[in-house]
Amino acid sequence: MADVPNSAQAPTVNARFRVLLATSELAPWVKSGGLADVAAGLGRALGRRGHDVRIVMPYYETQFDPAQPERVVASSFIDGYRIDVLEARLGDLSAYLLRCPALYARPGTPYGDGAGADWPDNDERFGVFGRAVAWLADRHALRGFVPDVVHLNDWPSALAAPFVTAQPDRPGVLFTIHNLGYQGLFPRESFDRLETRIGLDRSWWSPAALEFHGRLSFIKAGLAFADRLSTVSTGYAREIQTDELGFGLGGLLRQRAGDLHAIVNGIDTDRWDPARDPLITHHYDADRLSVKSRNKALLQRELGLEVESRRPLAAVISRLVPQKGIDLVADALPELLDRGLQLAALGSGAEDIERRLERAGIDHSGKVAYRGGMDEALAHRLEAGADLLLMPSRYEPCGLNQMYSMRYGTVPVVRRTGGLADTVDAATGFLFDEPTADALVQAVGDALDAYVDSERWLRLQQNGMRRDFSWNRSAADYEGLYGDLCDRHGR
Repeated sequence: MADVPNSAQAPTVNARFRVLLATSELAPWVKSGGLADVAAGLGRALGRRGHDVRIVMPYYETQFDPAQPERVVASSFIDGYRIDVLEARLGDLSAYLLRCPALYARPGTPYGDGAGADWPDNDERFGVFGRAVAWLADRHALRGFVPDVVHLNDWPSALAAPFVTAQPDRPGVLFTIHNLGYQGLFPRESFDRLETRIGLDRSWWSPAALEFHGRLSFIKAGLAFADRLSTVSTGYAREIQTDELGFGLGGLLRQRAGDLHAIVNGIDTDRWDPARDPLITHHYDADRLSVKSRNKALLQRELGLEVESRRPLAAVISRLVPQKGIDLVADALPELLDRGLQLAALGSGAEDIERRLERAGIDHSGKVAYRGGMDEALAHRLEAGADLLLMPSRYEPCGLNQMYSMRYGTVPVVRRTGGLADTVDAATGFLFDEPTADALVQAVGDALDAYVDSERWLRLQQNGMRRDFSWNRSAADYEGLYGDLCDRHGR
């Protein structure tokens, strides 16, 4: 397996780049996962560094409304649908919202009905999105904005890559892999339909391009056609080149290893700051950590847990899917409770995991609390009030919650994989190797041994709170990639 270039070694770039950043979600407008936070955080950080960043995304108009009045700056017909480009603002972010009610004005999530079922026409919805991004990348599409770089993110925008790279005098294309487990796979009939309707080239039906074991793969469009690839941690960049975690694409990624770069995500250190977070009651910092216990007491009371300051409280804030390993928490729970732990869990996903957590909350009232769904305010209160965060992921491209937790003096217990291994170490948390309940119990036991040693625990908390997880560091690394792309294409 090839070594992964570390983009943190890139030279400082002072040029001002024009970046068209394509995403299927953007916090806080619409969010189903970490991509929404990444798009917002990276866009802001690049803007603060002097770059002209325009975010482009579908306008899910039944799911959010822009805070600013929008105006139409361009229109086109794609696949028989009229696409209006609305210019909008999200604080200091500039965004282009692609309005097409027939495709995007639906309830639920960007990808499904909110009850677990994907929209059956996602091939067309995101095929049109990719084609529209490529149209906006053309120098004649938008008055006053000609991108130097098109930055695509995950499978929903990946189909833009072959269209952009086919353009003359084109911008550079960067494709970022946030989670290779989600690939945008559709039957052969989807390719045939999109060939006719949005102009897929017949030659792209090839194992070297968009075909994947007889199916259309959106993510392969990004992997095969983008000029440069990146992913969100050094560990994950290595893992996706293996057969185990390459999801059938490890060979392609090994072939492109020289173009694959690793840049760890940042977090929004303004929004996630215990010293001034408006969503928590008692503010504190690394030098006033005793105040944190007040938030713990409020959280225990809110969730119906026994209010005991000395009882360690662990939090789970996660999508409840097999990747995240929350079933391991459920398996380990009897032993963890025997050790005196309380558990507060927030998230939704697989029904069997939800039912197990709900049952645990009933059977162990006062010791276990579960809240379904995703509640941003409660997530902040959990970070501010918990002592530990549990992240036993089977794989984790980067992860954000472990960084939020360290920012809040909440010590993470994580599996040694992907971005978790890149961001947590023995000075800030606890790691384990095997994806088993026994290994999780052992790691939590080690954490609880440290918890009763107040001086050691304080050092762990303060070490985590003083780490730099800001987006500015990551944005500087992306500048290096953007500069390479611009040099390559004479921009």
